[in-house]
Amino acid sequence: MVKQYQMYIDGAFVPSVSNRTFAVYNPATEQILSEVPRANVDDVTRAIDAAAQAQPDWEQWPAVERGQYLHRIADGIRARAGEIAETISAEMGKTLSLATVEVNFTADYLDYMAEWARRYEGEIIQSDRRNEHILLYKKAIGVVTGILPWNFPFFLIARKAAPALVTGNTIVIKPSEESPNNAALFAEIVHQIGLPKGVFNVVTGFGNEIGEALSSNEKVGMVSFTGSQLTGQKVMAAASKHIIKVNLELGGKAPAIVLADADLDLAATAVVNSRVINSGQVCNCAERVYVQSSVKAAFLAKLVEKMQAVSYGDPLAKTDIDMGPLVNEKGLQKVQAIVENAVAQGGNLVLGGKAVEQTGYYFEPTIIDNVHNAMEIMRSEIFGPVIPVATFETLGEAIALANDCEYGLTSSIYTQNLNSAMTLISRLKFGETYVNRENFEAMQGYHAGWRKSGIGGADGKHGLEEYLQTQVVYLQFRGE
Repeated sequence: MVKQYQMYIDGAFVPSVSNRTFAVYNPATEQILSEVPRANVDDVTRAIDAAAQAQPDWEQWPAVERGQYLHRIADGIRARAGEIAETISAEMGKTLSLATVEVNFTADYLDYMAEWARRYEGEIIQSDRRNEHILLYKKAIGVVTGILPWNFPFFLIARKAAPALVTGNTIVIKPSEESPNNAALFAEIVHQIGLPKGVFNVVTGFGNEIGEALSSNEKVGMVSFTGSQLTGQKVMAAASKHIIKVNLELGGKAPAIVLADADLDLAATAVVNSRVINSGQVCNCAERVYVQSSVKAAFLAKLVEKMQAVSYGDPLAKTDIDMGPLVNEKGLQKVQAIVENAVAQGGNLVLGGKAVEQTGYYFEPTIIDNVHNAMEIMRSEIFGPVIPVATFETLGEAIALANDCEYGLTSSIYTQNLNSAMTLISRLKFGETYVNRENFEAMQGYHAGWRKSGIGGADGKHGLEEYLQTQVVYLQFRGE
């Protein structure tokens, strides 16, 4: 049965003013799941106007009361966790176990951000004058727009909305056109718990049709975008028209460095887990592996063994699998092209290497060695279950190879030598570095990239402060 969903604007579920819709497909079965409104610029304007109308009053609420709404949303999510997880699995191909983790993590994230209501604070600054106080206030930015990717669609709603709302902003969310159904469920929960109208809004549609309107409206104070570098550049250009603040996470090409003294079994397990989670469609996955040449053969053998054991299938038909399909045919074709190009350039195909000939967008777990940094596979995001392996001789060479990249989101190190680990940590140019573990961040950390991986970040205290701006007050008084 094809479900029908609506947008959520100004506290009501509404169609597009154009009455147009588009279909959402299950990448495991290639069947239509739902039809949702195809928003146009007028819909975006309507949503931003609603958020702008609601924001001044919302900002006047005590932060702790705003935080209580986040707790209620979290409770509502937990009450419907199974339904939401199945919805995520169906529309973007994630395993049901990982979708369940995402749903529960989203609820926990809302609770975590709600608790910042009593904790974020301003400052009192020492003055050079007698009888003067300098007060630094932290205040809401105003209206925020959030443009989301499809790979962690439900969590990204909370990652943008939770810090925005608790600090007094209002928000307009645009989910990916690949995975909008879960956003409709989030809106249903928001509606059920009685969040004041206009504070949270959802518009569904295509980025090339409404992305500019979400990024350039003069009533918007900040646009937060997660997605590709190319689209991020377009968001930034649109925002520049009214000098709108941007918060951008634009992907990564994470190096994993395996030293000769590493626990090779641990390293191989962590790399495989990082690479096949969500079928390799994660920005902070280990995207390129550098192993010290003296242990290359031993490490590669372990890597092959573990990748061969990776199982895949329809996430709603098989619960004991490691990964599902890629999100769409375009993604599948991209991964296939990158692998074929690597082989043509001299890469050695060790395992896998092709799309699976069956219904759904599946790609075989793949390993390619004998690669080097000039290849596309070592420079562009793969976004599929493919591990390229290169070698190095010295620590200095490993550092140079890892940093030879336009991205700078995450990185990982495998060694049992503290000095080696600290040397790498001090010289790697990435926003996150994982030592002897898989690439997955904590909500209390700060997920932020260097270089073309973005501007600003998310999570923790520093992520919360992305949604605040300062007002400094110079208060001169007459002393007695």
